[in-house]
This record gives sequence, C-alpha cells and structure tokens, in this order.
Amino acid sequence: MIQFNNITASYDGVYTAVEDVSFTVENPAIVGILGPNGAGKSTFIKAALKLIKSSGETTSDGRPLKEWQKEIAYVEQKSAIDHTFPITVREVVSLGLYPHKKIFQKINSSDWEKVDHALGLVKMEEFAHRQIGELSGGQFQRVLIARSLVQNANFIFLDEPFVGIDATSEDIIMNILHQLKHTGKTIFIVHHDLSKVEKYFDEVVIMNKYLIAKGKTKDVFVEKNLVQAFGDSIFVRRSGIDVQ
Repeated sequence: MIQFNNITASYDGVYTAVEDVSFTVENPAIVGILGPNGAGKSTFIKAALKLIKSSGETTSDGRPLKEWQKEIAYVEQKSAIDHTFPITVREVVSLGLYPHKKIFQKINSSDWEKVDHALGLVKMEEFAHRQIGELSGGQFQRVLIARSLVQNANFIFLDEPFVGIDATSEDIIMNILHQLKHTGKTIFIVHHDLSKVEKYFDEVVIMNKYLIAKGKTKDVFVEKNLVQAFGDSIFVRRSGIDVQ
C-alpha cells in the first residue's frame, strides 16, 4: 500500500502547483495521473518523491519515504535527459543497479546478465552498444524502462512515457507494465492521451492542482470529473474522449 498525504508544492513560494493532494493505492495496479496542461501532474510526482521542495508525506505501509526509497524507480520525461551524453544503451540500463550497490562497489558479471535480460524484455538487446544519441524516441523510452526493470522496484513512476514515441514501443512498454503489475508492482503514469485511459489503467487520479477524483477507472473516468478538470471544451463520445 502506498499513501500520499497532503502533498503540496509551490514555485518560488508563491505559485501553488499542487495543493493538498491525498489518496491511497492499496493493491498492485497501473494508475493513470490525468489532468490538463499545467495541472501539476509531473510536479505532484516530484513532490511526492521529495525530488523538489514540498510539504506532505508519502508512506508505504506506514513507513516514511526514507526507509523505502530503494523500492522506487522514477523515469522522468525523456526531454529532460541529455541525449548527447557519451554513454551506451547498456551503460544506461546498468545505472538502475546502483541504488542497491555500496559506495565504490563495481558491477559484476551477474549484474550485466540482469542488464542484458532487461534489454531483451524491451526488445532492445541488439542496440546494447549503441550510443543513446543514436536512438529514436521510442527506443530511448524502452531503454529507460529497462533501467527501472533492473532496479527491481516495487513502485514505478513514469512521467509522460508515451510522448513522441512510436506505436510499437508504446505497445511493448504497456505489455511489460501489465506483466510487472501481475508480479506485485504498482505503476504510476502521467498520461495525456485520454482515448486510451480505459484500456491502460486500473485506477485513475484526476487533478488540476488539487485532487478532483481518484478510484477505479470505470467509476472515476466520467464526464462530470473530466469537465471539472479540463473545462467545458472536453466532449465525451462513445468512441472515446476528445479534448478541443
């Protein structure tokens, strides 16, 4: 179980980006975090994980964050990562091992086997020795997912993982995430494509700086909550949801 208690974050101590967001996820699930641009979705994740200055507390089974940080994998937006840094695909994935290493402890042959296995799961093994700057957006996102796989985290946070990637990579990633859920992992995804929400997520969090609704997708992903979050420009149709 993971609990977010009164998560609040401000910019420059003036502009409130996230205000008093609280909710609980009890079982392994894939949870979508939804809201319009500027709703504070990405900021919420960073605040909850104490990656930025914030108030409130995130706990797991009552344990404070500092006691279970090694159980967390966070994949930021790929646009925030320097693709020109001279590092190979295999080396990027190996970075997921370091939270479990002691200072100055080197990666051994068993660790590299885990790296290669993770690359196989995301179908990127043939790119293992490529520089990351040579990858497409979808390929690079798969590498970041592989990095979280070798970390073997119980809680995975993905910030807009499907922006600018190909359909094949998106399908591969979602298939892996569903497999991870069935092994007991809980995955949070900041997401913008509302047409795929019902297909992708067990639960959703709808927010616009503050929490509007949280629960099972079929119960929460409804017109009333969406209009409250996105405004009257959103239209609910049988074929899906369009934002204009």
